[in-house]
Amino acid sequence: MPYVLLAVACSVLVSVLLKLAPRRGWDLGQMVTWNYLAAALLCAWLLRPPPAVLHQADAPWAPLLVLAVLLPGLFLVLGASVRVAGIVRTDVAQRLSLLLSLAAAFLFFGERAGALKLAGLGLGLVAVAGILARPGPAAAQADGRAWSLLLAVWAGFALVDVTLKQLAQSGTPASAALLVAFVLAFAGMSAVQLWRRLRHKVALSPHNAAAGVLLGLLNFGNIVFYVQAHQALPDSPAVVFASMNIGVVVLGALVGIHGFGERTSRLNRAAIGLAVLAIALIGLAPR
Repeated sequence: MPYVLLAVACSVLVSVLLKLAPRRGWDLGQMVTWNYLAAALLCAWLLRPPPAVLHQADAPWAPLLVLAVLLPGLFLVLGASVRVAGIVRTDVAQRLSLLLSLAAAFLFFGERAGALKLAGLGLGLVAVAGILARPGPAAAQADGRAWSLLLAVWAGFALVDVTLKQLAQSGTPASAALLVAFVLAFAGMSAVQLWRRLRHKVALSPHNAAAGVLLGLLNFGNIVFYVQAHQALPDSPAVVFASMNIGVVVLGALVGIHGFGERTSRLNRAAIGLAVLAIALIGLAPR
């Protein structure tokens, strides 16, 4: 299980880095830009994706372009959510996106809706409501923004998962799809940074670049260690899936509460427990 633990640590450290960004004066847009350059280089170096599949006439460029837009946009939303709603609620919302992915699998990908999965889906929806509930007497406007950001994280990660499923069904290797998406995302975000420089005189900073490269290392590390965990336990994909998601929820809660002093209500904490149970039911249900 060491690969699962490393994947969990990388995932939570991404949230920690995003939480620290405004405190250190780092520009999130520049960080996300350099993150995708680092991730693309690491993907090409370590995964060695076969590019030939993308030269075919039926290459799935539509979902690849969607993924290239979704990934950086979702990263920006994730950064805002961590800042406004906190690590605890954001990480749980991110992991509970599997509920929408599961619903899409039932509706569009022909997956069977077993009793355990349906039970996990029901508990997860209750957990989402509890996680979204305000943890204290925050201002109504701030709480409304937290709700919208958490819902965007929840829906956004599910949409990424559905897009990846479409790419898998097309026969495109995951490594090739990721490399193309990372390169396109870097190109798109570079254009955005150029526009910000010309229009708003936003200066590029080496500190932002360094933080972005670190973000890319953690982001890619999360992916690689998760894949390696599945390779190390090829007969236990459900265990890897459940351990990864539950680990991120638990460690994210511990870091957010004890590391950053984030406030949670009894309802929030009960919802975290329900989220863990829901993930376990879905992950361990028969395939």
